[in-house]
Amino acid sequence: MPRSRPDQVRARLPRHRTHGAQPVIDGVSARTLSAIAHLERTRTHLQPGAVARALRLWQEYVHRPERDLWDDYEDGSAECHCCGDPLEARALLDTVQNALPPRAARELRRIIDRSDALWGSW
Repeated sequence: MPRSRPDQVRARLPRHRTHGAQPVIDGVSARTLSAIAHLERTRTHLQPGAVARALRLWQEYVHRPERDLWDDYEDGSAECHCCGDPLEARALLDTVQNALPPRAARELRRIIDRSDALWGSW
């Protein structure tokens, strides 16, 4: 069996590390997604995709019918056992905004503000 030379082996390896598919957040630039992915990789309390999941959970929660939101308010809990607590997700989004570079934080804040406006309207 012929032996391969080290430069041939090296050529088959990827030139950069891949961290899996990066979640997409509509309305956010690639630069901001990269900053979010960097936070998720470097902060021990975050997992890959945590910000996108938190944003999706918050957006889905505020788009629920007002009567469902009122029931959550009366019960004192908005936690869904299968999906997580949307209020905790919103708190995580605040934490992430504070940790992002200013430009990326502005982009993410613009997306979150749209959902916050729905939350405040009822």
